[in-house]
Amino acid sequence: MTVALEQTPTAQYWQWQGWRIHYVQKGEQGPCVVLLHGFGASTDHWRKNIEELSQYYRVWAVDMLGFGRSEKPDMDYTGDLWRTQMQAFCEEVIQEPVFIAGNSLGGYASLCFAVDCPRWTRGVILLNCAGSFAEVEPKPELSAWRQQLQERRKTVMRSRPVINVMSYFLFNRMRKPENIRKALSQVYKDQSAVTDRLVEEIYQPSLDKGARGVFAGVFKSPPGRKLDDLLQSLGCPLFLLWGSADPWMTPQKAEKFQQFYPAADLVLVDAGHCPHDERPEVINAELHRWIQQQL
Repeated sequence: MTVALEQTPTAQYWQWQGWRIHYVQKGEQGPCVVLLHGFGASTDHWRKNIEELSQYYRVWAVDMLGFGRSEKPDMDYTGDLWRTQMQAFCEEVIQEPVFIAGNSLGGYASLCFAVDCPRWTRGVILLNCAGSFAEVEPKPELSAWRQQLQERRKTVMRSRPVINVMSYFLFNRMRKPENIRKALSQVYKDQSAVTDRLVEEIYQPSLDKGARGVFAGVFKSPPGRKLDDLLQSLGCPLFLLWGSADPWMTPQKAEKFQQFYPAADLVLVDAGHCPHDERPEVINAELHRWIQQQL
């Protein structure tokens, strides 16, 4: 399978709980496939995949609340929030069960959706999924006063005023185009894939009203469910499509997914954190192959 010529699908909007949600749709036949982006990205990050996949499937790429062209309300942002968003999207817009694929943070949201909404899930594809496993190594014992001190430090660092101040400076620094490019260069193996267009697609939504609040909202939100807990409750086919050169979500993490969910299929791709953008010809072919096996 080769990468089809990129064509930007028409922007569409859907009202969810009073918020405006942006999505794009392409394809008129075949099973339904939903694509969820990672932190700071948008439906634009799937532009190398939508056209090709839409030749075989009905494809939806959705901007999760707080990102892309969707609204950015001041609230806590969690996997459960996006799970609820996607459940409503399937019920109201798609109206059929879906194969859901997510990269990074979108992978975590996809996993939450697959666990909690089995009626709407035919299979889940995780591309370098974010989230953490429960601690399995025993922690060294600390004296009572040191434990108290550590807890107080954690409480202060997690307090909303501290997070708001820290996020203000960090957000203003990170959203500069040169810093976006630098961050992408650290997690893309193929540096030629870090284009001006990619940087601009990530930069533009950061100018929207509420964008800084979203940045803070992700970090001050309650910790989500651990990956091992989610996997123990998963009941549908799971495909791990993993960029093997990702310095954040390493291949060892993908192997840990298989430890907790032995039925999962795993394919390592010679790419970094966003293999669908860096190696679309491989990801498109592997997605198509795996979905066909589930039918």
